[in-house]
Amino acid sequence: MKVLVTGAAGFIASHLCEALLTTGHEVVGIDNFDPFYPIESKKENLELLHQHKGFSFTEGDLSDAPFVEKFLTYHPVDLVIHLAAKAGVRPSLEDPIGYVNANITATVSLLEGMRKNGIKKFIFASSSSIYGESKTVPFKEDTSFDHSISLYATTKQSGELFTRMYHNLYKLDVINLRFFTVYGPRQRPDLAIHKFLKSNLLDETITIFGDGSMARDYTYVSDTVQGIIGAMNRIVENPNVYETYNLGNSHPVSLKELILAIEKTTGKPLIIQRTDVPLGDVPITYADISSSKEKLGYHPQVSLESGLAEFYKWIQKKYS
Repeated sequence: MKVLVTGAAGFIASHLCEALLTTGHEVVGIDNFDPFYPIESKKENLELLHQHKGFSFTEGDLSDAPFVEKFLTYHPVDLVIHLAAKAGVRPSLEDPIGYVNANITATVSLLEGMRKNGIKKFIFASSSSIYGESKTVPFKEDTSFDHSISLYATTKQSGELFTRMYHNLYKLDVINLRFFTVYGPRQRPDLAIHKFLKSNLLDETITIFGDGSMARDYTYVSDTVQGIIGAMNRIVENPNVYETYNLGNSHPVSLKELILAIEKTTGKPLIIQRTDVPLGDVPITYADISSSKEKLGYHPQVSLESGLAEFYKWIQKKYS
């Protein structure tokens, strides 16, 4: 198939593009090179993708609706996988307008461009952040949005509401995928595991929020990619579909446990300073993946120990 992947130069999207290209799909990538983290990292990702014959790339801003409509007119595709977004809970509280523009306006522009060009298949990258401070764990897909505590989460909730409306009104086939703390090579440098591994390698101090009891459902990037491909297969084979799935590991790891695992992986202790938990951070993320297993054939394979080992090899190569 010919697949449009938005945010193609980013972390998860570049891994997805590689997987699609190696299995014979044609991939059209788009990215706006948002300076949220170093553009050089995104260009390195693109260099890997340009080694594949079936890859083409355009730099562009998805919040520019006329551009998106014209782009889709000249790049007819079978399926859109929308991974582009401004991510991050804490930064979203500092730049609410930027997040609304990048995560809501851009998503609606893309949906409108699809509608006008007759493209019917849409996979949307949502987030575990939408579960907020829900006390019911593990998180199931039918949980309400009542517990959201971050602007980033609210933009993702809005994205899901817009995909529902475009399905209801215009019969777009949609699968929403809620990602749970994805990590691995090429991860954004501001995220915890990347920062901790890099700081450990370079003997730098890390900042820990709270008492270390916060827990996250860390999911290795190759498992997330396989979940996206499972969703891609399902949406192609099933017309008139609107579904939402968790893509997590279903095994929360506390911050204390993560620190011990990193120290075991690297062979030396982390240098730690502590501070209060910031606004927007939730106590736990924990995915119920029973539906994903049943409908998408999703079965995460990579343990935290194995994932950290692979990630650390990449960290050593990048920063040594």
